[in-house]
Amino acid sequence: MRNAFKFAFMTFVFVAVTAFSAHALESTQGGIQWNTYKDGMALAASSGKKIYINFHADWCKYCTKMANTTFKSKEVIAYLTDNFVSVQVDTDKEQAVARKYKVRGLPASLFLEGDGAQIGNQPGYLDPDQFLKMLQFVVKEGYKK
Repeated sequence: MRNAFKFAFMTFVFVAVTAFSAHALESTQGGIQWNTYKDGMALAASSGKKIYINFHADWCKYCTKMANTTFKSKEVIAYLTDNFVSVQVDTDKEQAVARKYKVRGLPASLFLEGDGAQIGNQPGYLDPDQFLKMLQFVVKEGYKK
């Protein structure tokens, strides 16, 4: 009886540790940590990081393509995580935010300073290589030259 209890307890511990480890790995390697507009703006203000906003909608074919290609790139995920606060705005649900930034087509990429000052925007689909180059340009502040 005592050995059965030890076995059951050790099995429980093993399953719990495995599940926790898998969740921790998934949360760090699972993709971009998207924030809401409100939370992202607050996080950027406190962290000093630049802000990347992805404007999208469920019906947008190229938004889905960008989500399935560009935003799955390990290089893009790592660079965004290290250098930006990433925000997603569904233009159908957050029309006021889309109007504020004069979003006219989807997908749209917007870059802001940590204090919310606008750096620039890029409409349309961006493949992983194009997008990574744009992220690097913003981080190196090439737009100031």
